[in-house]
Amino acid sequence: MPWLQLKAHVAPEQAEFLEELLLEEGATAIGLQDAHDDPVFEPERGTTPLWQDTILTGLYDDLEGVDDMLARIEAAWSEQMASEPCPTIEYELLADRDWEREWMDDFTPLRMGQRLWIVPSWHEPPEADAVNLILDPGLAFGTGTHPTTALCLEWLDELAVAGHLAQQPVLDVGCGSGILAIAALKLGAHHADATDIDPQALQASRDNAERNSIAEQQLSLYYPEQLSDDVRYPVVTANILAGPLVELAPMIAGHLAPGGRIALSGILANQADDVQQAYTAQGIIMHEPIIREGWVRLSGQRPD
Repeated sequence: MPWLQLKAHVAPEQAEFLEELLLEEGATAIGLQDAHDDPVFEPERGTTPLWQDTILTGLYDDLEGVDDMLARIEAAWSEQMASEPCPTIEYELLADRDWEREWMDDFTPLRMGQRLWIVPSWHEPPEADAVNLILDPGLAFGTGTHPTTALCLEWLDELAVAGHLAQQPVLDVGCGSGILAIAALKLGAHHADATDIDPQALQASRDNAERNSIAEQQLSLYYPEQLSDDVRYPVVTANILAGPLVELAPMIAGHLAPGGRIALSGILANQADDVQQAYTAQGIIMHEPIIREGWVRLSGQRPD
């Protein structure tokens, strides 16, 4: 059976009301996506910000009366939003497809370094004897598919192979889905503290830890202000963004123990120098940047 899809470009302040109207007309699903590849970084805690040009879609299994439906939506909009014209709503018929299966097929196991695999929960691990991190893509950033995450995972794998991760405590700043902290634990770390400003990220990290049989006492999750200022870690990761990395350099570097190793990512190539200088100023000896698809991983070590 085909589906009817309604689609409109909306400003952030228009999205909620138009979504309500589409749901009142019986939409079985609502979608929101970025129209111009203009990502929203570092939202305020508890918020779900939208892009300046958001594509809002509604999916319907009833193909009859679309003209009447559009007329009702426009009338309701005019009644409540008289000062703004109703966004132009386009519609099209979509062939019946197994959307969930197609979405799942986009995520396949990914190898990170020598020993680590990121495996969606519906896949069998390609190497049963490898270190397999079972992950469901969810609301929080961090599935291993983005270069910044992959670069940090490979760094953790390198540390583990070299024997620098075994039985060590780890700090992950901006944990997202928890992927780096969980990977560190599965690669041999003793304990991981992970922080994020987003409650959805902390919940996703908790869920993924449970999915990977990580004991509750192995992973502690915090908002940044809950992290003790006095604790030092031999391994620190921060896969966030260049601006926050520079701004938070005293705090992040301050948690790195003497002799400790640090990896920083979420950095565009033209931002790497600023981030590197910020951490050099904190007494860390920085290594050569690793660049992939325009994104950079910086790493370094605090002298003993």
